[in-house]
Amino acid sequence: MKQGQTRKLVMASLMIALSTVLSQIKIFRMPQGGSITAGAMVPIILFAIIYGLKDGFFAACIYGVIQFMLGGFIIHPASMILDYLLGYGMMGLAGLFYTPTKNLKRALLGGLVGGLMRYIMLVLSGVFVWGSYAPEGMSVWRYSIGYNATYMIPEIIVTVVLVGLVYNRVFDLMRN
Repeated sequence: MKQGQTRKLVMASLMIALSTVLSQIKIFRMPQGGSITAGAMVPIILFAIIYGLKDGFFAACIYGVIQFMLGGFIIHPASMILDYLLGYGMMGLAGLFYTPTKNLKRALLGGLVGGLMRYIMLVLSGVFVWGSYAPEGMSVWRYSIGYNATYMIPEIIVTVVLVGLVYNRVFDLMRN
């Protein structure tokens, strides 16, 4: 394995581990799943921005599997895909904003896009898997959009703010 590949693997492992630790610090927890954390998406999103889409998506999917193993809950196989593999994997789309040089604007966009894409996957899961929990007479789409927004919108805001605060320093540490 080349030195660059080894470094990338070590960085991915460290960021997955850091995201896992941060995911355990819950600021707010929803009754039927979902929570606002101490920036759990930030390390994965930073990794994706700094190393690119393919590596970012892979690391984010691994992180999703770990989240499932640490207490995930599924009622249907589609939940495993939408909530964990694609739900977390979408954070890797921050890698679409990869640049070989520091670019804070692209990093902020990456954080926003990675978070919003995760939110979209959770909304889809809410509609297709968890829709039976919608209150009687309420559209499953409206319920899922609203329920997931209560924790994902604040989580995305925390993520983008933290990415803005730490991006330049993390870029220097991971790329040099």
